[in-house]
Amino acid sequence: MKMTRVFWLILTLLFTNPVWAFQSRVVAIPSAAMHKSFDATVVLPDQYTHGKAGDRFPVVYLLHGSGGDYTDWTANSHIGKLADRYHVILVMPDGGHESWYIDSPVDPRSRYETYIGTEVVAYVDTHFRTIATRQARAITGLSMGGFGALHIALHRPDEFGAAGSISGAVDPRGCEDEPGIDEVFGDPARHADFWNNEAIVENARSLANAHIALTIDCGVNDSLVQSNRMLHARLVELGVPHDYAERPGGHTWEYWSNAVQYQVLFFASSFRRSGAAAQA
Repeated sequence: MKMTRVFWLILTLLFTNPVWAFQSRVVAIPSAAMHKSFDATVVLPDQYTHGKAGDRFPVVYLLHGSGGDYTDWTANSHIGKLADRYHVILVMPDGGHESWYIDSPVDPRSRYETYIGTEVVAYVDTHFRTIATRQARAITGLSMGGFGALHIALHRPDEFGAAGSISGAVDPRGCEDEPGIDEVFGDPARHADFWNNEAIVENARSLANAHIALTIDCGVNDSLVQSNRMLHARLVELGVPHDYAERPGGHTWEYWSNAVQYQVLFFASSFRRSGAAAQA
């Protein structure tokens, strides 16, 4: 009788608890723009390996924050489970410690917008079984990466059909004291036009014209919540469709690891609506 109970317990656990079989790889992605290679983490869903050989998958690009690197998302969250759950490839490139994911007007060696938005996308589409259309690509990130994701999507709407920001620094003008930011944006006084033009809050109309599925969230205890509220209000004023959420929490991995689940769900829904979900 005891062995029978154990058998049924094991059987119940097998069928009620999904087995996450995603694969995580580190690849070196070269940059012609910056004349060197950078590591990236790529997470492949279980279906990529165990499904049909011809299966193709949409891709979600996840950008790290200031001071981070390509290992941040996998080290601090259970991001791999989302690849299995939604049948998507997750790509986490290295964006440098303080690059802000822009092509710097003052440092020609820092061309991370070109790298992420063009070179990384091309590499991933060449080396993995992706659905290589804008409708099957999404990009998001946290903090500096939230700014970077929206910035890249704005500048490359032909590459990305969906974009998001988690606790994003959507107005860099409020981050002038951030170490290293003036090394890529330039001096705020001498390069004021660039600072103003690159602020996401000043580009709400461009987001409307880009026709991007858009999702933004920020913690209510985050110092960046006011600039996110400003962006949300501007998008509402312009009638730009988007999801916006505030949840309890601050500028922490506890918040980000929870918020990213909602964002990947949003992207998976966007892929399905546009006919770009995983193809068997």
